[in-house]
Amino acid sequence: MSKKVSEVGSSQVKISDAFWSQMQERVIDVVIPFQENVLNDEVPGVAKSHAIENFRIAAGLSQGEFYGMVFQDSDLAKWLEGVAYSLTVKPDAALEARADGIIEIIRKAQQPDGYLDTYFIVKEPEHRWQNLHECHELYCAGHMMEAGAAYFEATGKDSLLHVVERLADHIIGRFGPGEEMEHGIPGHQEVEIGLMKLYHVTGKEKYKEMARHFLEERGKNPDYFYEEKMKRGWQHWGQYSTEKLDVTYNQAHETVYEQQEAVGHAVRALYMYTAMADVAGTDGDERLYQACKTLWNNIVNQKLYITGGIGGNPEGEAFSGNYELPNDMAYAETCASIAMVFFAHRMLELEMDGSYADIMERELYNSTISGMQLDGKKYFYVNPLESEPGVSGKLFGYRHSLPVRPGWYACACCPPNLVRLVTSLGKYCWSESDSVIYSHLMIGQTAELEKAEIMLETTYPWEGKAVYSVVPKTEAEFTLAIHIPYYVDFEKEENCLSLNGEALDARKLLKKGYVYITRKWSAGDRISLQFPLEVRKVYANQHVREDAGCVALLRGPVVYCFEGADNDGLLQSLRIPRELRAIPYTCEEGILKGNVLLSIEGYRVVGSEKLYSEIPPVKEAAKITAIPYYAWANRGENQMRVWMLEE
Repeated sequence: MSKKVSEVGSSQVKISDAFWSQMQERVIDVVIPFQENVLNDEVPGVAKSHAIENFRIAAGLSQGEFYGMVFQDSDLAKWLEGVAYSLTVKPDAALEARADGIIEIIRKAQQPDGYLDTYFIVKEPEHRWQNLHECHELYCAGHMMEAGAAYFEATGKDSLLHVVERLADHIIGRFGPGEEMEHGIPGHQEVEIGLMKLYHVTGKEKYKEMARHFLEERGKNPDYFYEEKMKRGWQHWGQYSTEKLDVTYNQAHETVYEQQEAVGHAVRALYMYTAMADVAGTDGDERLYQACKTLWNNIVNQKLYITGGIGGNPEGEAFSGNYELPNDMAYAETCASIAMVFFAHRMLELEMDGSYADIMERELYNSTISGMQLDGKKYFYVNPLESEPGVSGKLFGYRHSLPVRPGWYACACCPPNLVRLVTSLGKYCWSESDSVIYSHLMIGQTAELEKAEIMLETTYPWEGKAVYSVVPKTEAEFTLAIHIPYYVDFEKEENCLSLNGEALDARKLLKKGYVYITRKWSAGDRISLQFPLEVRKVYANQHVREDAGCVALLRGPVVYCFEGADNDGLLQSLRIPRELRAIPYTCEEGILKGNVLLSIEGYRVVGSEKLYSEIPPVKEAAKITAIPYYAWANRGENQMRVWMLEE
């Protein structure tokens, strides 16, 4: 199975969208400078970062001690990658100059042999490459490679690209299949993605081959990390122990071809699956592609929260068992949802199946952006589907599940990850093959593609309307394939597709979630798509015990939740009627202004004040309000639920 399409770069797409333009502007104007200040330790009252100062110390430009997590370098790398994409959205000479200055510090910190990791340069140079399991040198390297590739593509400047190529060459010189080489694998997968990004930018086969090696070496020796620990006689976290390690935690239990179930640390897994799909498409590797499909199907059909959240087990930030999806104890790390976008995007390159685009859309409108406060200044690491004041963030078993977003984290992987996702949004919107242009996401924009310039005007996700205006660059016939969300049924007359005002039979044009329109295009050709956005009730599989008797509400791609702030608290006493009566309306004031909320004719169950009573509760009519899930926790600490009991 080889790639069917070529990737469209974020610089080819200019977002102009009522929903996403605001998000990008907030990230560029507020979040990037805020995070830059955090990385420079210039924001009082939030967890110290020291990431840039660590590089200054490593470069000999400053005196001091390393501070932060062993993988602190990765925060700066992701921020730089986000800056690179932001410059394609909104050029900023001052920001670019500051980024160039930081890159120069990074260049000076790099060691003569190409090694680059400030923790080991500054603090423990004698322990380089001795603890792949815990110390994440390869993880940091992968993120820096992604930053170097993105910065080169955005600006044409190759200083950071040269740094990461030297770093990659250093890694290639140490790890590999030969007897004289180290047969190590990353403790936290990511370098595989970075190496593939380098391959795509430089065309150098050695980077792709190194990515494949790391993927295929995993699981060949499940005891590798244990043997590594026994050999070195020390560990980074906690007191040294000779106990065996959990090899499922970082997916080292089996080879990538043998793994049938998504297990272990969710972000590690999804970064690995993303690289697997990339290598499978690049090399036309059917066996690797089938391995990706097996893991994809397990996640989507048995382990995915309705919000797109990934990881139900707070112990190890991990996937839980099949159908084990607790709401108030969910982990659902922001980074995991972002990684699911990456995985979906790579799977789309292999097979134009709308189910991948549907999941990508689910993640983008819900469990990724829920990780950022609406003002862009605070962040969730964990994204639960239920929150209870006095319990969430406080009691044992719930302390990970905070009820409000903090300003920063000691382990701050998620905030800069959101920056690079939102600023690179354009590259997830399109793909292009020799004869077909594929539109994956209904986001307002202008795209400069090889065969055409296409302007997409839409009011999505609040209304089901979109108009594609095509200006061809070729006289040859080609196809425009538009993704139709899974919930749009063209058997209903109100859902319609037209070309220049003439109705098209979408049912005949629809294949695996895309309508294919083939013609010799003329400037001014317009494709119009219209479908009313109805409020939909969703029920969980009966194996999901936490959601038994409950219902979740969606409208378009947006998952809704309920907060105590709108509903006089005690959300567990509310009931959603079997015959749903929900009226969408646009919020006109306050922090939620511009969002479409739902007004629902429901019920409240009122019972005895006693702890237990034999008198049955009675049902009273109640107005119930639902808000988009991504916007919860912006009005102080209060109750929140996604899944509500049904009448």
